[in-house]
Amino acid sequence: MVVQDSTDAGDARVGVQLQPFLHQVGGHLSVMKYDEHTVCKPLVSREQRFYESLPLAMKRFTPQYKGTITVHLRKDSRGHLSLVANPLKENRGPFKVSTESAAVAIWQTLQQTTSGSGGAHTLAQWQHTQLAHSLKESSATSLLRSEFHLNAHVSSLVEDANGNQAERRSFNPWGLQCHLAHLTRLCTEYPENQLHRFLLLENVVSQYKYPCILDLKMGTRQHGDDVSEEKKARHMRKCAQSTSACLGVRICGMQVYQIDKKHFLCKDKYYGRKLSVEGFRQALHQFLHDGTRLRTELLEPIQRQLRALLSVIRNQSSYRFYSSSLLIIYDGQELPERTSEGLHPPEAPQPDHGSSSGSLSKVDIRMIDFAHTTYKGSWNEHTTYDGPDPGYIFGLENLIQILQDIQEGE
Repeated sequence: MVVQDSTDAGDARVGVQLQPFLHQVGGHLSVMKYDEHTVCKPLVSREQRFYESLPLAMKRFTPQYKGTITVHLRKDSRGHLSLVANPLKENRGPFKVSTESAAVAIWQTLQQTTSGSGGAHTLAQWQHTQLAHSLKESSATSLLRSEFHLNAHVSSLVEDANGNQAERRSFNPWGLQCHLAHLTRLCTEYPENQLHRFLLLENVVSQYKYPCILDLKMGTRQHGDDVSEEKKARHMRKCAQSTSACLGVRICGMQVYQIDKKHFLCKDKYYGRKLSVEGFRQALHQFLHDGTRLRTELLEPIQRQLRALLSVIRNQSSYRFYSSSLLIIYDGQELPERTSEGLHPPEAPQPDHGSSSGSLSKVDIRMIDFAHTTYKGSWNEHTTYDGPDPGYIFGLENLIQILQDIQEGE
């Protein structure tokens, strides 16, 4: 992560208060919401250089890069911590810090429950009644309903590696765990007025009402060329003990909307590491199941986009996408069926850029996390490679085959 020398952060009342991104399902760096269509994450120089020199053919498969911002830590009169970004130049006038946000309300509730205990309480130890009471007191319940299209009965389930379930809230807790860890590190390692640089990226799920997201760690190798021997050995062990070795892909996180129970079913990277090949296939099946049926109409457009990505990757000589992830995204809200009189209701949704003509299935495939990506011409590279990334190609080929097997098996 890149930081700048400490300077006067200016008037704390002016700025964009970054909100925890409640649809982060994997990764360890905290992803924050800048505005409805933009997220940001701590800047890693190698990742910034990748986005700035991105091959044209890859742009449809990556989030749009929107530049960088500076961010500082702020503590209000009640002791609540937040990250505040300087507004972008194209914004008209200063932004006032807004606390009228579901994400902000949830995060402040977390700080209230952890204050006085030295942060010992984890997200998993939250009580649902505590959160509901706090949101009610802060008049944020209606905001939850409007911003995330949820109602009072919507919850979230998190399953551990043994399949045990515990009821959660109307959001995936993984992003808040990352945010808590990030703020803890900022508080302990840097002064409060330290400026940090963040990447601004497209929010690739902003168009979805109930975004179902599968985060896949791609390739047979996860360590970058720049890591220590200890970290290299740790990553190699994780790959050898998971489907990364035999399939070139493993699950890093997932959320899928269950329309029958009106909640998100969530799984994390620890679950994904323990899956066998058959378990991985079953997890893919579950990702495409809405609680009542398998969304078979999604299989063909997902495979079509994966094949298009495979074609692009095969043409990227010298690139190695170590430790990067691939997101598969679709909307948990089913689209209206076509009848002889057209669509019902009459307002027909627009297909996304990857859908075939006439298809109503809105799906998206995006590559993310390029902090360890290497290629010829990248700055300060001591190791270069020839040809396309064999591990990534291996993972894509197996992923496409498993999805095809699911399609033919149904």
